[in-house]
Amino acid sequence: MSETGVSALEHSIQETDIWLKAIQKELHLENRPHAYNALRAVLHALRDRLVPESAVHFGAQLPIVVRGIYYEGWHMSGKPTGERSVQEFADKVAKELPPKFAMDPLTVTRGVFAALSKEMDEGAMAKVVQQMPEPLRQLWP
Repeated sequence: MSETGVSALEHSIQETDIWLKAIQKELHLENRPHAYNALRAVLHALRDRLVPESAVHFGAQLPIVVRGIYYEGWHMSGKPTGERSVQEFADKVAKELPPKFAMDPLTVTRGVFAALSKEMDEGAMAKVVQQMPEPLRQLWP
């Protein structure tokens, strides 16, 4: 059957791999660990910018494994954070990326959002985009 023996987990692992491949391709990254780091950084910045209720609703749309990455280290207090400009959001992503990451955080953000837009339900993404301040909406394709 599978390595875990749990079909729901196997399906989520396969979906996560598809997502990482999409990010790797979108950003022309050398390997999956870089795609993982990009996904994690952008998801954390996005999660923290949403009101908690919206963050939870968005998280429910993610594959199980990606959902774990999304919620890693999350604290609902003090959310949403106040980033209103593209640069402020990019700075938040930069703080989540490993030191000396090979790509600027703005490019990473746009690439991850492009990949997510292809992999996720269009309606779910539209709801998230609508909740963002106008300047941040330009980060989505």
